[in-house]
Amino acid sequence: MKTDPVTVDDLRRSVISVPPLARNNDLSFAERENERLLAHMRAGNVTTFMYGGNANLYHMGVSEFRPFLDMLARLAVDGDWMIPSIGADYGKAMDQAEIARDFPFPTVMVLPQRFPVAPAGVATGLRRIAERYGRPIIAYVKDEGYIEPADLGRLVADGAVCAIKYAIVRDDPAKDAFLDALLQNVDAARVISGIGERPVIDHWKHFGLRAFTSGSVCVAPRLSNAIRVALANGDMVEAEKLRALFIPLEDARDRYSPMRVLHDALGLAGIAQMGPMLPMSANLTGEVAIDEVAKAARGLLEANRDA
Repeated sequence: MKTDPVTVDDLRRSVISVPPLARNNDLSFAERENERLLAHMRAGNVTTFMYGGNANLYHMGVSEFRPFLDMLARLAVDGDWMIPSIGADYGKAMDQAEIARDFPFPTVMVLPQRFPVAPAGVATGLRRIAERYGRPIIAYVKDEGYIEPADLGRLVADGAVCAIKYAIVRDDPAKDAFLDALLQNVDAARVISGIGERPVIDHWKHFGLRAFTSGSVCVAPRLSNAIRVALANGDMVEAEKLRALFIPLEDARDRYSPMRVLHDALGLAGIAQMGPMLPMSANLTGEVAIDEVAKAARGLLEANRDA
């Protein structure tokens, strides 16, 4: 398991998967099912695992956090990079940062808080969280008005932030004034395209981002990794062809909920049984939604097997 400090090369060496977290019916961790999902991704040359929003860590209590980190450490094998997340609120993040200090993970990601926050307060909070953790953190930018690009630049320059997961959704990802401003303050090598396969080609071509996260990689790791390889080789035609395979599942995620669809898609495709979601979230309901997700997930998995 990776324990040394985070480098730019680390961000690029694998698609950064953002998997769900499997739970038993009593909401305890389903370690065997989590292990099955990790093995599936490793078989597709994916070795970086970022547990955050899709794992519903927003609703994980502090009392569960140490057992969760213990499980991640047990599940990791040589070559894996495990990235847990903390927060989203400041008090919870500070408590979790104190716990995470006891583990060898080289960084944690701080989940973004939507309300109530102020950009200057977020900048101060991220700095204090990094100080409490004693290591650089990953910042997660999901909305306008969360934090200013210049403040992120100072946090990176001061060593408080080692990378930024950028995930503001645009109608046209090739046009993004905030990302332009961010890259005037932070080296593109430290910015991760954080919205899966849909915007990754535009982020690569127009902004020079060379790392990306994916949820659907949990279904099709070979195909998602093949996009990474095609982009690195400059083969945009191949990258476009591969990305098209992900769109049915990504459309379902956008229609019903990215987190809930991915969580249930893995069980519907027979990859791993993820079990119930923590309140305040919930598993999918409705025959139409479930049938659409099952069809998309199984089709993507079949394409992954043929890859």
